[in-house]
Amino acid sequence: MSDNTAKNENTQIHRRWIYPLAGILMMLCIGNVYSWSVFAKPLWQEGFSQAQTTLAFQLSIVIFTIAMIFAGRWQDKVGPKPVAIFSGIMMGLGFILMKFIGHTQAGMFICFSGIVGIGMGAGYVTPLATALKWYPDKRGIMSGLVVMGMGAGSIFGGMGGPLLIAKYGVWNTFLVFGIVFGAIITACGAILKNPPEGYTAPSNSNVINDAPVKASNNKVSAHDFSAKEMLGTGSFYLLWLVFLIGTGGGLMVISQASNFGVDIVALTPVIAGSVIMVLGIFNGLGRPACGSLSDKIGRRNIIFVAFVIQLVALVLVLPYANSYLIYAIGVSLMGFSYGGFLGTMPSITADYYGLKNVGFNYAWVYTGWGAAGYFGPQVAKVMVGGSLNKGDWNKAFYFLAATCVMGMVLWFFTKPPVKPAHAK
Repeated sequence: MSDNTAKNENTQIHRRWIYPLAGILMMLCIGNVYSWSVFAKPLWQEGFSQAQTTLAFQLSIVIFTIAMIFAGRWQDKVGPKPVAIFSGIMMGLGFILMKFIGHTQAGMFICFSGIVGIGMGAGYVTPLATALKWYPDKRGIMSGLVVMGMGAGSIFGGMGGPLLIAKYGVWNTFLVFGIVFGAIITACGAILKNPPEGYTAPSNSNVINDAPVKASNNKVSAHDFSAKEMLGTGSFYLLWLVFLIGTGGGLMVISQASNFGVDIVALTPVIAGSVIMVLGIFNGLGRPACGSLSDKIGRRNIIFVAFVIQLVALVLVLPYANSYLIYAIGVSLMGFSYGGFLGTMPSITADYYGLKNVGFNYAWVYTGWGAAGYFGPQVAKVMVGGSLNKGDWNKAFYFLAATCVMGMVLWFFTKPPVKPAHAK
């Protein structure tokens, strides 16, 4: 290795902070998709039905989850830069095309559900995997910080979207979103790169090339599992179920928070809507907070903590919500816990299955969240179904509390996988 090459690599190592920062900016743009409800009412006024706009969002989540698997494999093979740039192009193109061909149901499904959904999947996994590889010594806090951008993005979209729609109209707002998001994601994606081969963190690393080292109650796998090897372990399926349960309850409450506030707590739609912003803040804060704590007290412990927070909200707070304050506290606890699962699972995946293939492996783990996107709202649909009876809502809360207990039991039995027998 030449002196200039060594010098360049040392400079990259000392500037490794730029990669999670670029990831946060990318996630802020991708997270705006969760402000889709901002577009829903204006689209209804353009002739779309509520069912059509809801289906467009649900399809985007399905495609997002599937696209993550392919993007994770792609970026593990070729590096993060081309995949991240592809994400920026697709996100920008999808929103821009909404202005021109999104006026029909087919056009909306193609542009938003399909093209934007693919862009989301490529853009989510890539900066996350890159940050984990550059920060093997701080996997928890880095994964939490990067995915915090996803949670915070909905706040900016929720605030800026209505202002743009009021001034320029819904179709021109899609155009503005496409230009801005496409430019930011593409520019940030062009910065991303994997660390040099044989890289270790500058100091306090808990990764040594061929051996796991215990640090802060966490261990990183000495063997880099392929996705095929990971899918052959029992720990993957237990981890998947824990992820589904942990995020399913949060998604149920998030999807119904406004309805519960209006129908049960008797708040005005505006006041109930303000709690959604508070929920978004706690959702965002839960990601780096739990990720950072997991580096200190262990990821095993922080998952139990996240479940306990949900149990408190579901059993002791939300069933007794008869005022804005109690309602806001309950919803915020659920948002914080939900964010905690999303902020911790990437580093758990790296701990269990190694850093080399973490992009592809986490994409498979993340399908648990995709299943939760159906499971959580489905609980509300079956058990509540628009009911104005508080007792029906309480049954749903207690059911979710029972699933939390089940999740804690499953997590108790979830252990790091054993290295495959064929591995050297």
